[in-house]
Amino acid sequence: MKLKKLAQLVALMGVVGPVVAQEAAPPAMQRVEVTGSSIKRVAKEGALPVQVITFDQIEKQGITTTEQLVRTLSANGTGADNMTSGNNVFGADADRVSGGASFASLRGLGPSSTLVLLNGRRIATHGASGKSVDLNSIPLGAISRVEILKDGASAIYGTDAIGGVINFILKTNYSGVEASVSTNDTQAGGGATRRASLLAGTGSLESDRYNIMASLTVDKAQRLNGSDRSFVNGFQPGRGLSPDTTGTPFANQMAGTGTALGTSFQLPGDPNKYLQANPLSFQGKCDSIAGMSQYQTALWKDVTSPLRTTHSCAYDYGADYVLQFPVERANLLSRGTFQLAPDHRMFVEVLGSRTKATAILTPMQVQATVANKNLYPVGGAYYQDLSAYIPSFDKTKPISYKWRANDVGNRTQENTTDNARVLVGFEGNFGKWDYKAGISRAESSTKTKLTDGYSYTDKLYAALASGIINPWVGAGQSQTEAAKQLIESTKFRGDFQHGKTTLTQIDGSVSGELFQLPAGALAMAAGFDLRREGYSFGQDVDAIQILLAPGNAALKDASRTVKAVYAELLVPVTKDLEMQLAIRRDDYSLVGATTNPKVAFRYQPTDFLLFRGSASKGFLAPSFQQLYSGSLSQELPNGVIDQEGCAKHPGVPEYCAIDRLDYRTGGNTNLKPETSKQGSVGFVIEPFKGYSASFDYWAINTKDRILNRTPQIVLANYQALNQYIHRNPDGTIEYVQAGWINAAGSRVRGLDVGLRGEGKIQDAKWTATLDGTYMDSFKFAEYQGQEYQELVGKFYTRDLYLRWKHNASFGVSRGDWSGLLIQSFSSGYKDQLPNGGKGAPPPGFKPDVSSYTTYNLSGTYTGFKNTTITVGIQNLFDRDPPFTAHNVDEVVGAGWDPRVADPRGRSLSFQLKYKFM
Repeated sequence: MKLKKLAQLVALMGVVGPVVAQEAAPPAMQRVEVTGSSIKRVAKEGALPVQVITFDQIEKQGITTTEQLVRTLSANGTGADNMTSGNNVFGADADRVSGGASFASLRGLGPSSTLVLLNGRRIATHGASGKSVDLNSIPLGAISRVEILKDGASAIYGTDAIGGVINFILKTNYSGVEASVSTNDTQAGGGATRRASLLAGTGSLESDRYNIMASLTVDKAQRLNGSDRSFVNGFQPGRGLSPDTTGTPFANQMAGTGTALGTSFQLPGDPNKYLQANPLSFQGKCDSIAGMSQYQTALWKDVTSPLRTTHSCAYDYGADYVLQFPVERANLLSRGTFQLAPDHRMFVEVLGSRTKATAILTPMQVQATVANKNLYPVGGAYYQDLSAYIPSFDKTKPISYKWRANDVGNRTQENTTDNARVLVGFEGNFGKWDYKAGISRAESSTKTKLTDGYSYTDKLYAALASGIINPWVGAGQSQTEAAKQLIESTKFRGDFQHGKTTLTQIDGSVSGELFQLPAGALAMAAGFDLRREGYSFGQDVDAIQILLAPGNAALKDASRTVKAVYAELLVPVTKDLEMQLAIRRDDYSLVGATTNPKVAFRYQPTDFLLFRGSASKGFLAPSFQQLYSGSLSQELPNGVIDQEGCAKHPGVPEYCAIDRLDYRTGGNTNLKPETSKQGSVGFVIEPFKGYSASFDYWAINTKDRILNRTPQIVLANYQALNQYIHRNPDGTIEYVQAGWINAAGSRVRGLDVGLRGEGKIQDAKWTATLDGTYMDSFKFAEYQGQEYQELVGKFYTRDLYLRWKHNASFGVSRGDWSGLLIQSFSSGYKDQLPNGGKGAPPPGFKPDVSSYTTYNLSGTYTGFKNTTITVGIQNLFDRDPPFTAHNVDEVVGAGWDPRVADPRGRSLSFQLKYKFM
């Protein structure tokens, strides 16, 4: 059926969700509920800024995971919410319990500010971190389409929807059997993916009064190592990049009371008192050990004290990162729909998934100190005498050292996350009134096992103190069998920690027409939402006994009740003007109540022009982890400078080159909900049939933004945050208190652009699209009282707020053949400056990180009976990620940034789908 001009315009702009071809009624005749509204309407009447992606588009792009899909959205943030960035223990906001998980972050406001729905309803958040929905739990193989609402929606859906809503719509009323297999292999090797899915259904709601369907998808991603990609290189000092760490496989000796180097040492003719030494450094041979190099003191002299680094070696541990770790997923969806009466249906939906992700982190860094009782003993077989370089070296004393314990192995965590949801629902209509109701129970549980690379602290320290283990293994050498056995005897392997979130929900709503106004029918919706949310997190063993154990402090069972009521009106003011009015009140048993309104309009003065806009308030309730997680003590890398103390005591190591700086993180029961005021205004124009464009300018102001205050931020802003720096009586820092706070907020502005075109040349059809986001401004204040800082186009440790991102496509189809070319573009930005921005960078440093453009090409053939074959090339021109000189201690990626780029390089995808008729 042909759509009228306005309906065609609306559909082209992605304003309303397309109706799946499998559904019974044609689009123009069926009332549908569009994401962002609770009122069902005839499809051609909708007008909301909703981007729609169909399953066919997902397949042709070679996308195999929901994370990949979300990363293609121009409105999604450029942050560390992907699995590669999550495979990390450092970083300003490293989430230590989200191994194997990935999240969405619309507008770059963070995962907690993006609401992820499944068929318009909530699902449980990630079992370990509890902060938001793990994208891995979404059954991609069962998806019909995805609707992305690029507007605040707290007035419709409640919390989490400040940045927007991503609604995954599943297939329904399917009859038949369909099987598909797909592969994706990289040209450079490593990181291959495999996927198989089966979809089956029987029955017709129209003729049989029932439909039962099930979908099973199994996929697997293989490991990709940093060593497999040449651009992963953290030692490029001429470009402003070198490792800022002295934890090396061939250990650096450290000064300390009662040790061979004493409290410090001097060299002939040099008045400086140094704190570390390595014979390879004195010999100019640091690079004789793979991955090691001479520490580039000049690059980091104001970040890490030269007293510790001048005669030390460094290690490019960032190049050892696993860029894509092994993941196995299985998703099962089963749905039964029953026609109780001509206009009334009941359905039962069961969803289950399991994700097993093996997070592989770099080997631990060990410090041998007097306090740790693990000094290398005098008389040990590998005792390292530095008398030839340091006259004051006292070989009658044991040795203190810092060692990257490669021989202990990569820290390996097996994270298994199980998700389940059972939903019983009813929907139908009484004349022009529609209703829906449901009751559901959802759970997400994560269990973590430590399988290698972790040792009991006491056992490992005792083993190091025995002198049997050699912390100075040279090139071509290895540990003795006795040492290997001793290391193995110290290890912990087994169940380590577990977390669980639960969600019990009862909801219901009605919508329909109240009465006729001169310009049309006044429509309304009203509903309620009752939820019981729960969270728990615990340790299976005493984590304190395990050296550098990951995870957060235990949090016993916590729960809260949420009661919500909402109402919505669609008011036809004139023939051309329609208003949407919505309001919702949420009452949290532990946080309090909040009321959030929204007003939107749609104005169509002519057949080819449509104006739209909205204004609303939003809120984000703090999570259980943010409120109640216990205090966790951790350590910063050595060499940290206490800016305040060092200014008063210049050259004193306890202030200017801190060996071990403790910090504490944890929940904050005084957190307030984050609130927002936001709005948008835009227009849609179709000057010619088949050609349309949309422009939507949006703004979001947040207040009391919930953020994890890192110890680096506290130290960098010591004047304003001095109360969080706890000092000993002598003035040295005892520890830094980090953790969750209500920050001042953010002010975000941007423009979404959508372009569509379609036509026909003889018997070939073509389509062209572009979806882009221009970030006009992202101003942010880290704490109350700080001046708002502009972050767009600048390096930042949380998200990169890029000026422009887009995805463009050009598709052609003729008969049984079709082809699709996709371009993805991310603009460049100002790089992080070496040495904390102090002093002049090296001549080869370029302050601008270049833009990143990739192309994906695919072809599909349907000429064989019941068979669809799709072949694609991802990253057609094999574009490497752009170089960046950022400090890998703050953001993952040695010489590149996984927040922007895909490390896999060029890959070939193949998919075979067969329908059993």
